[in-house]
Formats: sequence, structure tokens, C-alpha cells
Amino acid sequence: MSLTRRLLLLAALLLAAVPALAQPQTGLPVTEIVIQTATGKHKFQVELATTPDQMQRGLMYRREMAADHGMLFDYGSDQAGIAMWMKNTFIPLDMLFVKADGAVLNIAERTVPGSLVSVPAAGPVRAVIELNGGTASRLKIKPGDKVLHPIFGSKP
Repeated sequence: MSLTRRLLLLAALLLAAVPALAQPQTGLPVTEIVIQTATGKHKFQVELATTPDQMQRGLMYRREMAADHGMLFDYGSDQAGIAMWMKNTFIPLDMLFVKADGAVLNIAERTVPGSLVSVPAAGPVRAVIELNGGTASRLKIKPGDKVLHPIFGSKP
């Protein structure tokens, strides 16, 4: 097969794969978290991302998300240098950076869809929770509030 034909075949295969890559990830386990604030307990159904591939993909390509849904990125233990970005993410998100004991360390509110700017944790965190943009403000979620879930040693 000539080099030109091989290159054309390779290009066709790559183009065929692009639509599959530009789809929201599905099939992640769903779990319940509760965020305990001064205004009460707030329940969410979150998809659990634990592998590097799942975490890299996150909520990319989503066009909408129910108000009581989100994604929980579990790093397994407190990790320094955790930062998120919004590449290929179409909805604004609130990012809650959570320590191993379930305490919210810091919150990045209404992150900008599509931005490549790094959104960092203020220190070592066990997990990041992504919720619809504006949720933290609406529910008055603040640093120091507690997230209840087995990965933090508590039950929702």
C-alpha cells in the first residue's frame, strides 16, 4: 500500500474516532454525598471518578446537569498540588476542594467553561467535588463545611 493511501486511511480512522472522544463519559458509579452547612444538609448524587482517565475526562462535553448532581474526584488520600481545569467543559461549575476528613478547604465558584486556566486547591486535598455553577452560593456552602461520604470516614 502506498504511503499516500496509508496516510489517508490513518486520517479517516482518526476522524472516525473524534466523535466518540467528544462525548460525555458514562458508566461511572453513582454515589450519594451530603454537604453539611450552617443552613442544613444538602444531598447530591455524584458520579465517582477514581482512575486517571476518568479524572482527566471529568464532566467534559456535558451540556447540562441536574441541580442535585455532580462529580466526585477521589485521589485516595490527601494530595498536594491538585488543580482542575475546564477544557471541553460546557457548563460553569463550582469546585469544592475537600480534605481527607471531609472538611471543605476552598471553593472555586462559577468556573469559566472552556478555560485552560488552572484552578488550584489551597492545600493538600483528598477529593474535588464539581457541582453546577452557583450551587455553593445558593446553598451557602463555605470552607470548613463537612462532606459526608464513606471516603471521608462518614455516612451521608
